[in-house]
Amino acid sequence: MTPKRDYARLFDLTGRKAIVTGGSRGIGRALAEALAAQGADVAIVVRSSLALAEALAATLNAGGGDSFAVQADVSKPDDVARVAAEVERRWGRADILVNNAGIIHPGPAEDFPLDLWRDTMAVNVEGVLLMSQAIGAMMIRQKAGSIVNVGSMSGRIVNWPFRHAAYNVSKAAVHMLTKCLATEWAEHGVRVNAIAPGYILTELTEEVLRENPEVVKNHWAAGAVQNRIGTVDELAGAVVYLASDAASFTTGEIHTVDGGLTLR
Repeated sequence: MTPKRDYARLFDLTGRKAIVTGGSRGIGRALAEALAAQGADVAIVVRSSLALAEALAATLNAGGGDSFAVQADVSKPDDVARVAAEVERRWGRADILVNNAGIIHPGPAEDFPLDLWRDTMAVNVEGVLLMSQAIGAMMIRQKAGSIVNVGSMSGRIVNWPFRHAAYNVSKAAVHMLTKCLATEWAEHGVRVNAIAPGYILTELTEEVLRENPEVVKNHWAAGAVQNRIGTVDELAGAVVYLASDAASFTTGEIHTVDGGLTLR
């Protein structure tokens, strides 16, 4: 008789050490909670909401564990180096990195301020590179690791009628950076993938929903073949999969989770 395969273990992250940037609220919080639910300890990296991150870490540790919060700006090399040093000191290794931190500055392209363009690229692109370099160095040394970048469907399409060219360009860059790092680091046993979320209900989109419900109904929801926007929980499974051994033969992929919006 053929032995029964233990497929559940493929998604087990027990003992893994994970870092999630922008992890105190919205998508980042859900991803941190999902990784912890599968057994990982999580370093929650935030730029400003340290109290929220510390409260989340305490919640994740309630049943045991070693999650913690650290305040850092991912666009600043010194801050990123400090995060990596703390991870190294505390855990001695890094198994999972989720590059979730990001910003958006809306505005028409014809007069979009250069300083806002550069700020967008600094956080959304350079932040991903810096964190990947710092944490990836540990993964390369240990010959194992999984990096999951949070891109966007906006890296694939111009989601009209919204005007945020800087954001779109930054997320397209994240997608290409994902493929480049996956190609270069495969020889070291490091996998690099990305998710490309569609419109997801978060604190930010809830505010838009309250103030401009017609935008959500007529553009965000109506654009998807499922005729709705998504939830943060619907991204969690994709990230757990990409972070886990279940995706051991998957690298360089941009996994779209958008309710079918980019199908048409």
